[in-house]
Amino acid sequence: MSAYPHATWRLLVWSAPADGATQMATDEAIWRAVGAGRAPATLRLYRWAPPCLSLGRNQPASEVDTEALEQSGYELVRRPSGGRAILHIDELTYAVALPLRDPRARGGVLGSCHRLSQGLLEALRLLGAEAAVQQNTVRPTTAPVCFEQPGAYEIVWEGRKLVGSAQVRGRGALLQHGALPLYGDIARICRFLTTPSSAERVRARAITLSEALGRAVSWEESAAAIAQGFARALDLSLLPGQLSDEEQRLAQALRERKYRAREWNWRI
Repeated sequence: MSAYPHATWRLLVWSAPADGATQMATDEAIWRAVGAGRAPATLRLYRWAPPCLSLGRNQPASEVDTEALEQSGYELVRRPSGGRAILHIDELTYAVALPLRDPRARGGVLGSCHRLSQGLLEALRLLGAEAAVQQNTVRPTTAPVCFEQPGAYEIVWEGRKLVGSAQVRGRGALLQHGALPLYGDIARICRFLTTPSSAERVRARAITLSEALGRAVSWEESAAAIAQGFARALDLSLLPGQLSDEEQRLAQALRERKYRAREWNWRI
């Protein structure tokens, strides 16, 4: 018997990549619409182009090596949620916007992270990553790299971080988004940070899905598994949908006025 009443969420699968400002503006537009009751609870799956370094809401921009970032043709954006820096490349990103009145959102940030992580764990099991588990302890960290240290209820594989997630609550809803690295060098991010962070240490503490499984895993395969995992673990029906006209207008405004603006991205 399910711990939750059955619910229907909107599923948005954005297989075409978009830039960082567009992705963060879209997440915020959905979060606001869901909180205002003008959109259903939503699971969105997406990817990035060009690659983008994202900072947590309160992370100092001084930790970014802007010259290295510009030379690589990569972008910078600040997330509305917390956490530490992530280089969005060769990954699948998920975002959940959920009304705070939903029982899956109960218990504050930690309680809801615990519940939503069940969907990620079920997805990883479907992909063959049965050894993935939740990290249940919290150790303070000043490391600039998100994947250098797992937080409470984030997903680890044999002690190495596999999924990084962050959440913000307000406006009557929560927004949780996170990154699942699929392949490539997990320590590439170190090239773009001014604060010393050992690439060897990051590789020892984090892992990609392909490395964990010992096989190549495509974005499409991962997206299908995450949708199925959330549906199974959280007792959901996921209905494919699209952004409303209101969400599209708000996302465009947020992209131009906030997520492309120096006043937001470099505010700390």
